[in-house]
Amino acid sequence: MKKIIIILCTVIGLFACQKQMDLPSDGRLTTPEIFDNYDRVKAYLNSCYGYCPAPAFNRAVYSDEAQDANLADPRVTATRNWYTGAVTSINYGGISPDGDPWDNLYTGIRKCNYFLANIGASNTIATEEEKAGWTAQARTLRALYFLQLIKRYGEAPLTDSLLTIYHDFSKDKKNKVSEIVTLILADCDSALKVSTARAGFPWQIYENQYGIMSRAVAYAIKSEAVLYAASPLYSDGTYTWEKAKDITAEALSQCLANDYKLFTETPANSASQNAYGLYHLIGSNDQRSRDKETILHLGGQMQIWKNSGLPSITAGASAGACPTQEMVDRYEMSNGEAPITGYSDAAHLNPIINTASGYNPATPYSNRDPRFYTAIYYNGAVRNLNDPDGIKVETFVGGREGIDATNFRNTPTGYYMRKFNSFRSNESTNQDGSIRLFRLAELYLNFAEAAYQAVGPDAVVNVGSFSMSARDAVSAVRARAGMPPFPAGMSKADFEKKYRNERAVELAFEGHRYFDVRRWKVLDQTDKFVTGMRITKNGADLTYTRFKFEDRNCSDNKFLLYPIDQSEVNKVKQISGQDWQNPGW
Repeated sequence: MKKIIIILCTVIGLFACQKQMDLPSDGRLTTPEIFDNYDRVKAYLNSCYGYCPAPAFNRAVYSDEAQDANLADPRVTATRNWYTGAVTSINYGGISPDGDPWDNLYTGIRKCNYFLANIGASNTIATEEEKAGWTAQARTLRALYFLQLIKRYGEAPLTDSLLTIYHDFSKDKKNKVSEIVTLILADCDSALKVSTARAGFPWQIYENQYGIMSRAVAYAIKSEAVLYAASPLYSDGTYTWEKAKDITAEALSQCLANDYKLFTETPANSASQNAYGLYHLIGSNDQRSRDKETILHLGGQMQIWKNSGLPSITAGASAGACPTQEMVDRYEMSNGEAPITGYSDAAHLNPIINTASGYNPATPYSNRDPRFYTAIYYNGAVRNLNDPDGIKVETFVGGREGIDATNFRNTPTGYYMRKFNSFRSNESTNQDGSIRLFRLAELYLNFAEAAYQAVGPDAVVNVGSFSMSARDAVSAVRARAGMPPFPAGMSKADFEKKYRNERAVELAFEGHRYFDVRRWKVLDQTDKFVTGMRITKNGADLTYTRFKFEDRNCSDNKFLLYPIDQSEVNKVKQISGQDWQNPGW
């Protein structure tokens, strides 16, 4: 009898008592109420932003760029667990450089999918051009989120539409990277078909549009996505280097044709040593009036002075990410020659010196690439640029900023990070810079890599009025830094070695090195251990001694990709019987 009453009540509730069953509004909006209202639909589009992990300087300590000074603090466990290999698919989110962004990225993708599924039926008073512009933003955002997914996780589910309550999750699968890149490129191409007018999808950054998707962002996403798709870690042959060459050439040529330029402003002597250094100190929220290099800037101003600074700065918290000797060795001499061509021992303690470079191991920091002086505090570096004859940094044993692996305020490597750090910054004023997610220099380098792989270092690639070789592209980046061009006639192997070194130097501490060594599948060659430089002083004499840190256990193949959180893997396995976990985790 009880079951019959329940059934009858259900039937009556559905067919006879609809009015009585109506409930007062709980404040939530229906889809038409959102998408038919001008302000609400714009607000929903704005809510689609904010799911992309911002680049951060501390990713450097998860690569061979830097060693973490915080290891001296017993309270710090993340990098200690990383270096010792005490990382699992369960604790990964609390250890990795940006946690576990899987859920967050898919939240952004889901919101973009919802917007794209409903904007077409919108009856808002917006013009068709404006709605097309909003659609272009959502497609570009979705492409950005998928790009961040494949960089970290490789294969992933390609969810490009709304999932209904009837969706059969047991049929879901992980898609190949090439399939996801195909969607990324299609989304960007669709966005780029929209008018360049202000209401559409413009090149310009207007007032109140800082951080908004633009045409340059769409091209930057295409450039990076296809570069990754052609790289050894991700390639399945779908995206060849030839295809990557064409797409990266188009991206670079379009940005150059629309007033994107490398930042070349000559700084005052008291601001920075050169344009490269100044670029990483200034903000980019200027509607491209001064900074024409930045394509997309995520994340706020950093506090390098506090979190990766010199111990001589009052109120500094830590020395943080301290550059390694391997990173220092990458900076060429000012004549363009590599000072160190390799190491004669497995521990990197005996460098092979290039005698043609002019490098002198007794004065190792003289006549180096100008970017070295803006990126790294070394022993003898001028501390305050407005007082060049004043205080010098002392990293020798017993010096003011001396080396000490037992104190997290001191460097364990013999070096401190200077990039993004203004000498004026302290607890009362912060003039430090921030990291760009995409900038024009990367597009030059992306094209150079695809072009040398496809047609060699010196072959000219023509796209419309654009005409450039891989060597030309790298040399353009070096010219801004005051470095000579790559020589003509290099073999592909020699060019690759010099190119990879150049990419590490130009993009130092910006988060690229971590992903580059993985997509090239050389992690086992770069991250097994790092070295530092211990300097001892006897009167006026300095003795330089290289030393090796303990081996890191974070360079085997499983570290090529992030693991998917084990709880998510377990859910999928229960529903479908499939194991989505990445290899080794």
